[in-house]
Amino acid sequence: MHERSSVGELANQLRGELNRYSPGGKLPSSRALVERFRVSPVTVSRALAQLAAEGLVVTRPGAGAFRAAARTAPVSAGDTAWQTVSLSADAATELVPRTVDASGVLVSLAAPPPGVIEFNGGYLHPSLQPERAMGAALSRAGRRPGVWGRPPVEGLPELREWFARYIGGAVSAAEVLITAGGQSALTTALRALAPPGAPVLVESPTYPGMLAIARAAGLRPVPVPVDPDGVQPALLADAFRATGAGVFVCQPLFQNPTGAVLAPERRGEVLRIAREAGAFVVEDDFVRRLAHEDAGPLPRPLASEDPDGVVVHVNSLTKATSPSFRVSALAARGPVLERLRAIQVVDTFFVPRPLQEAALELVGSPAWPRHLRSLSAELKHRRDAMTSALRLHLPELALPHIPSGGYQLWARLPDGTDEAALVAGALRAGVAVTPGRPYFSAEPPAGHLRLSFAAVAGPGEITEGVRRLRAACDEVLRRTGDR
Repeated sequence: MHERSSVGELANQLRGELNRYSPGGKLPSSRALVERFRVSPVTVSRALAQLAAEGLVVTRPGAGAFRAAARTAPVSAGDTAWQTVSLSADAATELVPRTVDASGVLVSLAAPPPGVIEFNGGYLHPSLQPERAMGAALSRAGRRPGVWGRPPVEGLPELREWFARYIGGAVSAAEVLITAGGQSALTTALRALAPPGAPVLVESPTYPGMLAIARAAGLRPVPVPVDPDGVQPALLADAFRATGAGVFVCQPLFQNPTGAVLAPERRGEVLRIAREAGAFVVEDDFVRRLAHEDAGPLPRPLASEDPDGVVVHVNSLTKATSPSFRVSALAARGPVLERLRAIQVVDTFFVPRPLQEAALELVGSPAWPRHLRSLSAELKHRRDAMTSALRLHLPELALPHIPSGGYQLWARLPDGTDEAALVAGALRAGVAVTPGRPYFSAEPPAGHLRLSFAAVAGPGEITEGVRRLRAACDEVLRRTGDR
């Protein structure tokens, strides 16, 4: 049984038995609960912590757990209707909107109901995460001298040096800032590079979280189409001329959601076009560590080939580790670096030092390359399993590009398919999928689904998820035909 569900079930059982004890009464010892319910000590500890957080139990180190005193009568709810007026405004006059649509981001962050297969996840399944290595790294980091002290606002020098070497080229540690995950780094970059109301060029389709960042900053995302070889340079040049934009955001390696890799002959063109437009390129290098076993040599980051400071580079450890391991780097050269640093300091001060120390311990350990090799092989295995299952059971879903990196497939729906109805039908059938609409900043050319193969337990769950998706497709297409 999954640890998370075990904790919830044990907490429910203990909650139902609390009336056996008077307020202040002692609950059975942790050892007794382990033996009675046949669960691990960690499960018992987490279940008791959940009850303590609910105010039902009080834990006393060395003494045990006790039923909490009866709660006092709840305070009556106030009237918050006044907020409707206060929060409302004429959106047309707001350069930076106060209302932010996070629905495109929440699709990949929300945990599906129990029993639902997670084809919508944006992070590795726990079985793919280096949990033991991360735990050991965190333990070693906790013993480092000064670990709870204030770190330099730019980040630990050793970690900045590690990221600089990883990016390559002439990038130095002095040009790297440590940030709390890629989303935070992208937010800082867009705030630094474009004023509210300005256009920002984005790939189409692209990551919904980046579109949400842009819109929350009052920017206007302008789409530039992507094909299997990445962004199309001629269209990029046209977009710069038509809009006067000063920023282009791209994912040159295993683009989300298409999996495209920017072709070698286009890389220099993209940098040249941006340089001639006096514009920055924000390079979101988010899944370089999720290359599949058959990927071959990877192209270097654009930042490593950029001597003129055109590229602002984002590089994160999160995708290859855990959603909670939020350590990333933001690299830039020239005067823009000081602006990036100032915005980050104002927003977050710095990334907690224990997490930075743990990152150093992890990437410097022998377990790190072993984890990346294992992950590379497993992602290829899962990609092939999902590709085969889709081609066998859902041949009407077109797969224009099979990526050699990343964690998802981008499937085009048959013309006329109701994308929203299919997503809802899939959830009823027991599989959560990501709709394609949030990935487009303008009208989409067709309906799509993004299907993740990294957030599930394994190939068996992939096969079952595709079977459930087949049932949902049959239901939706039948209803469409009945109209």
